[in-house]
Amino acid sequence: MSVEIDWKNLGFSYIKTPFRYISYWKDGQWDNGQLTEDNKVYISEGSTALHYGQTAFEGLKAYRCKDGSINLFRPDENAKRLMQSCQRLLMPEVPIDKFVDAVKQAVKANEEYIPPYGTGGSLYIRPYIIGVGDNIGVAPAPEYIFSVFVVPVGAYFKGGLTPTRFIVTEYDRAAPRGTGSVKVGGNYASGYKAGKEAKQAGYSDAVYLDPQTHTKIEEIGAANFFGITKDGKKFVTPKSPSILPSITKYSLLYLAKERLGLDVEEGDIYIDALDQFSEAGACGTAAVISPIGGIQNGDNLHVFYSETEVGPVTQRLYDELVGIQYGDVPAPDNWIVKVD
Repeated sequence: MSVEIDWKNLGFSYIKTPFRYISYWKDGQWDNGQLTEDNKVYISEGSTALHYGQTAFEGLKAYRCKDGSINLFRPDENAKRLMQSCQRLLMPEVPIDKFVDAVKQAVKANEEYIPPYGTGGSLYIRPYIIGVGDNIGVAPAPEYIFSVFVVPVGAYFKGGLTPTRFIVTEYDRAAPRGTGSVKVGGNYASGYKAGKEAKQAGYSDAVYLDPQTHTKIEEIGAANFFGITKDGKKFVTPKSPSILPSITKYSLLYLAKERLGLDVEEGDIYIDALDQFSEAGACGTAAVISPIGGIQNGDNLHVFYSETEVGPVTQRLYDELVGIQYGDVPAPDNWIVKVD
């Protein structure tokens, strides 16, 4: 099969691929699941996903390596995080083995849509679970759907790593002791307004502060924040019960310590103490690392390493992580799962 796609000009948008995996939970158990060519989901009008936000999802990628093989990056960690989201919303958990198998099936069935090695692209994988079935009361759904679809996406940075500006918003991303630490739909819908206002003002996205005191950085748009101290020796990232535990962030914490020899710390990062950092970035599955050139807080613009060039430590972290994902750099144990 030959796929007619301009690989080097791919963006980050929906493209229908031939197959997706779907499984149903009913009467207390999951069925075996199967691949389907239908990209439409048919659910009851009373589904809790539509009315009460009983929905969670994940995001990960498959990478084409130089030797033609296919890498998945730490899919077991995505499976564990989805389980935590399910626990929080009282949804049936998707077992790790079932999750990883579903991802492998969806990737393998759509193998022709994985961008070739060297194009900078990858196959974005979106697993999700929704509450469905006939329901109207505010209560967990009687039935659930777990599905995985895939979309080819291009390199997030077309011209290489380019620092951009972000702006502090007055809106909260999540409530204290709310659902900020799990990957559920409502966390993202609530950020639309802040993100739109930031972009209209000429910034890449909004910086969210902690919801209780509005003094500490929590997240950057839909990504986690990190900073490199001025002496270049420490990698620091926020710690809070309302931050989503980013798999990319925890991978960078490990690589910063084990591969770059940096000290690492999770702790409070106060918005008025940014001058301790020479470099900063936002990290997540889509962009891997988005270098932060500056953060606007009220009338004050704090510039980090540069607004036009990526800092040296950020570049090394990016190269190390991306090299692992594409199979060019040796991976820590159990980080890479091959799709046979």
